[in-house]
Amino acid sequence: MKQKKESFLVNRLKSVGYAFKGSVYLIRTESSIKIQVFIAIIITIAGFYFDISNTEWLIQTAFIGLVLSLEGMNTAVEYISDFIHPDRHESIGRIKDIAAGAVFFAAITAAIAALIIYIPKII
Repeated sequence: MKQKKESFLVNRLKSVGYAFKGSVYLIRTESSIKIQVFIAIIITIAGFYFDISNTEWLIQTAFIGLVLSLEGMNTAVEYISDFIHPDRHESIGRIKDIAAGAVFFAAITAAIAALIIYIPKII
């Protein structure tokens, strides 16, 4: 007997549910993402305190999303690397370092953007 195909909307809702489940798992289990979320909350509070412009909000929000997204991808790379090769391996280590480097680039760029936004408001 042929199973009835789920609707597009049902599939999208399920996808959002899986994504939410993954983000909650990340926040609960990964110390690096906890730190990034904490920084995002502090920067968001600063945005309200200093009454940043709409453009500054867009930049800040984009960088927060970028850093959190890359942190999640870095964690996924670490998990899949450990699954594929649980023992220490030079190539797996390099792969993990590269993924962490991508997060580093995003975090440094986000910090620079935050300095550009907030230093004039503090001074």
